[in-house]
Amino acid sequence: MLRALANIFKVPDLKRRVLFTFGIIAVYRIGAYIPTPGIDGAALSRFFADMARTTGGTLFGIMNMFTGGAMNRMTIFALGIMPYISASIILQLLTVVIPHLEKLAKEGDVGRRKLTQYTRYGTIVLAIVQSLFISLWLENPAHFRGMQMVQFPGWSFRILTIITLTAGTAFIMWLGEQITERGIGNGISLIITCSIVSRMPAALITVGTLLSPFEPEKRQLAPITILVMAVMMIAVIVAVIIITQGQRRIPVQYARRVIGRKVYGGQSTYIPLRVNQAGVIPIIFAQSIILFPATIAGVIPGVGVMRSIANSLVPGRALYEIFYVGLIIFFCYFYTAITFNPVEVADNMKKYGGFVPGIRPGKPTAIHFDHIMTRLTIAGALFLATIAIIPTFVAQGLKIPFIVASFFGGTGLLIIVGVLLDTMKQIESHLLMRHYEGFMKKGKLRGRR
Repeated sequence: MLRALANIFKVPDLKRRVLFTFGIIAVYRIGAYIPTPGIDGAALSRFFADMARTTGGTLFGIMNMFTGGAMNRMTIFALGIMPYISASIILQLLTVVIPHLEKLAKEGDVGRRKLTQYTRYGTIVLAIVQSLFISLWLENPAHFRGMQMVQFPGWSFRILTIITLTAGTAFIMWLGEQITERGIGNGISLIITCSIVSRMPAALITVGTLLSPFEPEKRQLAPITILVMAVMMIAVIVAVIIITQGQRRIPVQYARRVIGRKVYGGQSTYIPLRVNQAGVIPIIFAQSIILFPATIAGVIPGVGVMRSIANSLVPGRALYEIFYVGLIIFFCYFYTAITFNPVEVADNMKKYGGFVPGIRPGKPTAIHFDHIMTRLTIAGALFLATIAIIPTFVAQGLKIPFIVASFFGGTGLLIIVGVLLDTMKQIESHLLMRHYEGFMKKGKLRGRR
């Protein structure tokens, strides 16, 4: 591992890309602490902390995780990259129902560039709408139990907030694209990962406070508990890596075709079907729906129905966990059905003379793919549901704060593992291309002549 890290700085192009990526991330983290003009950030942070304790979690908690604490402080990066994620998901869903977008998706690089441009436009529109509602919400003291969050309310504040937050989101989007083009890894994913990892120092400080090594009488966590937590975290991370990388490889044979004096096809390959085809999207959707009543009850105290629902849907209660698991499984199947079309895959194989050994081309092949994907999806859905509810049970079982338990599973851990694996693969390809040893060592086969 250390040799592979040293090899990174021996390749000039790779070294430049890695340093450029770190520089962009540093710029992003500095912007996460620049306050939005006209807002009492300290009072707002205290309000969000109180709301999280009384309601057991809200949508603002998800946004705060994806922005690295910028939402709680209401900085210029308060919206983070969430509008871009929402625009990407919406456009992906619309691609299935709008023929023009579906045609663009099949046009290769030109179509992808056009869809990327639509995503940027959608990001700006969503950022403007969200920042407008945030400014209106901040102006009303009734939402904050009588506390005044805005110094000079009015349209001047609203327009300034819209421009500030929208420009912040557009700048983050640009930073992510710069990392993708000139750095290493996927820029948007790396920015989200850095936001999640930025919470780790606070979690470590919390663990150190509970452990109190220099004041045994104030100790709330035993050293054996820390050891159990470390073992559990390693086991969860290993399981996440295995399932994230897991795939079912369907063998495909292409028939040989003779055109003139040349022979085409005749080779064997495979189609990889991932166990976790939907990624972290089902957990994000499920959290957004199940935490919506708590969010409304927190920001609009007068809504009694939402307060009753929010009190029933508290993390750790049976009703919450049942709904949470059910929504995750539903969205796993829903999102997989949108992103993987077995009929289209079977038709493309038939067009180029490909077939699955033992399965007739066309409709029987599509049915075969659908049957396999259905079984894989239930395994991936149950895995996602397990990872999603682990932090709640760890927090209750070990009596530790949720900010510490969140690193044992949930959306954050899945994103961190997935992004780091993808980034390591890109670094690995750069090293191997220049005949350097990468991160993943392969054993040498030895035999007698």
